Amino acid sequence: MNIIKELLYTKDHDWVKVEGDKAYIGITDYAQHALGSIVFVELPEEDSEFEKEEVFGVIESVKAASDSLIPISGKVVKINEEVVDDPGILNEAPYDNWLLCVEISNKSELDELMNAADYEELCNKEG
Repeated sequence: MNIIKELLYTKDHDWVKVEGDKAYIGITDYAQHALGSIVFVELPEEDSEFEKEEVFGVIESVKAASDSLIPISGKVVKINEEVVDDPGILNEAPYDNWLLCVEISNKSELDELMNAADYEELCNKEG
């Protein structure tokens, strides 16, 4: 299982990469393994606004469909069309293929996310 030190993580197995006032959000290696072969991704429209932990999209695999919850509040400034067009790339390289980029509306919410060491501990408990 691959965990990138520089990223932040959620208990729902999402990663967050902060760049200034923006955050890129994707699914972790653990998540893509648990889901199995990903066959469909639904993402919101650009300029959509979400509060922390609201459903922003759906990821479907051969095993199940699951809602994706946004880990921080913000406005969607960009979605990754490549993931929509070829969802399987999430299985191949989950950290290279983000789902969406948001303009962060409440930076204090970042403090509630896990660092890599805490996330690894969570995965070990669940695994």
